[in-house]
Amino acid sequence: MLRPVILICRIVLCAALCVSFAVAQQSSTESTRKVVNRVVPAYPELARTMNVKGNVRLEALVAANGTVKSVTVIGGHPVLAQAAERAVEKWKWEPAAHESHELVELRFNPE
Repeated sequence: MLRPVILICRIVLCAALCVSFAVAQQSSTESTRKVVNRVVPAYPELARTMNVKGNVRLEALVAANGTVKSVTVIGGHPVLAQAAERAVEKWKWEPAAHESHELVELRFNPE
């Protein structure tokens, strides 16, 4: 009866170690480069009509020269996400030795 418990504990421990390794590996590719030029997103008229507000989280792949190569929406209201994505595509970061993944969170409030 004790053997299945030990086996389950080992499986849980291995899974936890794999997850922590994946998180550590992912965070090592993220950076916090300084933004040198921000473009404020246009508040969508549909969102204003619906009184939609909230945050949109994005991940920007930034080239070594500071320009945005791609933007991925991670979360947020779909009505706001496209405006956020368009704005971040125009942002400029400080140059670096290599490309990086930058996390961005934009707040939308109609007031």
